[in-house]
Amino acid sequence: MVKRFEGKLYEETLTSHYLNDELKLMFYLPPNYTPLYSYDVLIAQDGQDYFQMGRIARQVETLIEDGEIRDVIVVGVPYKDVKQRRKRYHPKGEEMEAYTRFLACELVPYLDETFQTHPLSMGRTLAGDSLAGTVSLLTALQYPTLFGQVMVHSPYVDDTVLQAVRAYERGDTLSIYHRIGTEETNVKTTNGEILDFLTPNRELANLIKTKAFTYDYDEFPGDHTWTYWQKDLAQGLITLFS
Repeated sequence: MVKRFEGKLYEETLTSHYLNDELKLMFYLPPNYTPLYSYDVLIAQDGQDYFQMGRIARQVETLIEDGEIRDVIVVGVPYKDVKQRRKRYHPKGEEMEAYTRFLACELVPYLDETFQTHPLSMGRTLAGDSLAGTVSLLTALQYPTLFGQVMVHSPYVDDTVLQAVRAYERGDTLSIYHRIGTEETNVKTTNGEILDFLTPNRELANLIKTKAFTYDYDEFPGDHTWTYWQKDLAQGLITLFS
């Protein structure tokens, strides 16, 4: 028998002036949610993928009920199509700066007004896979007083990403969960390129280890697909929300 879902799933539209767009956000509220308590918030880029292919709501709920993690609100930010995704998530995307400002200056205030959330940065986590992981990491580096944790699976890494980590000298610490597949050496991207993701991710890992971050890095035997990210999602949640 399939276990009955106890939390609440719903969608809400938020207008972004930075992006000049309306975004249909996806929400998961844990069982017995009440405004009398404060909650952690996990914001997932590629939001629809996290809810559908990652089954994040179901995984979070199971871990909460098993006592593996604390209660957390999950917010999924979707993308309209692959062109929009690249514009907003790629380090050199035309809308990348506007998207990071949307997260920091529009979404965070909206969430703080709508829910009883923890006021400190460690109460907010950004998550993403591939390019969505890239923009999550860059946003946390840019706004460490707002976002204290990052979960990235197989992020796209280029010189812009590496330089952002090198240049980070703030006292604010970040907690980063980072995974990459050992078979991610010939990844076909949405614009048709074939790229090696593994080598630059290893370079990123070595660089992050020189910083005063709380860092959990590992490699899984698999490729650049949700087949493997979904399997690892529970471990990432336990690491960051135990």
